[in-house]
Amino acid sequence: MKPNTVRLFAFSWVIVGFIATAVTGDAKDTPRFVRIAPADIQWRDVRDGHGVQQAVVFGDPEKSGIYVVRVRFPPHIMDVPHWHPKDRYVTVLEGTWYTGTGETFDFAKAVPLKAGSVMLHPGRAAHWDGAGGNDAVVVQVIGEGPGSSTQVDPSKPFWMEVPR
Repeated sequence: MKPNTVRLFAFSWVIVGFIATAVTGDAKDTPRFVRIAPADIQWRDVRDGHGVQQAVVFGDPEKSGIYVVRVRFPPHIMDVPHWHPKDRYVTVLEGTWYTGTGETFDFAKAVPLKAGSVMLHPGRAAHWDGAGGNDAVVVQVIGEGPGSSTQVDPSKPFWMEVPR
């Protein structure tokens, strides 16, 4: 056989082997798809949270790896300035979420973000947020664990009610 014919023959067998593997691949190579309906999400009250609830959707924020958490704020409940060790990506799912940056809570400087908005909380950057209006708010947080929240002033309660 000529060298080009040998190469073509070898290449053809590689392609046949690839197709056979793709078609008959082991179940262990198949990705695990996960579907979660809204009714399947398990909300838990946040301790001393004035009605704030949290649901872990994927992962575990206390362990290494990616996690997805949802937080539900009742009307007029916000948190005080705090920070997280790593970046967190927050999407507003319902309501208008009021956000502020820096180490001082000043509701007059809050930026309202409507459903569909996204905000990055850079790691170790102080911020505060919540439901500053008459409607409840649901946000979805994606981060890398282990995660935590550190208050700028731990002598104050973490949650507060803002004026109506």
